Amino acid sequence: MVPITDQLIVVGDRILLKPKTANDKTSSGLYLPPGVHEKEKVYAGYVVKVGPGYPIPVGVDYDEPWKEEEKVKYIPLQAQRGDEALYLHRESYKVSFAGEEYVIVPQSAVLLLVRPDRNVAR
Repeated sequence: MVPITDQLIVVGDRILLKPKTANDKTSSGLYLPPGVHEKEKVYAGYVVKVGPGYPIPVGVDYDEPWKEEEKVKYIPLQAQRGDEALYLHRESYKVSFAGEEYVIVPQSAVLLLVRPDRNVAR
C-alpha cells in the first residue's frame, strides 16, 4: 500500500513535517491551559518529505542554439525523511491533507535536526 503522503510533492527548499503532539501536563503532573503551547516560539515535528533543494542557475548560451537545454540542478537539503526537527513556529504553515495535520517550513526555519542512528538495531 502506498502512503498517502506520496501524493504530495514538496517544492524548493520546503520541508513537510508531522508536528509532535504537545504535552498537556508538566513532568510534575500539572495540566497546562491550551494557550501555553501557542506562545512557544520553537516547535518540534518529524520530517515526512523534503523538497529537491535550492535550484542552481543554469547558464544559457543564446549563441549556440544546437546545444540541448540542461535540466535544473539542485543543492539538496540537510533534512531527511524520519528526522526530528526543531523549527520556528512563526515561519511555519499549517496544512491538512486526508484528515491529517502537517506543517510546511522552509529549511531556513529549521534550527536543529535529530537523526536516528539508522545502523543501530532497535
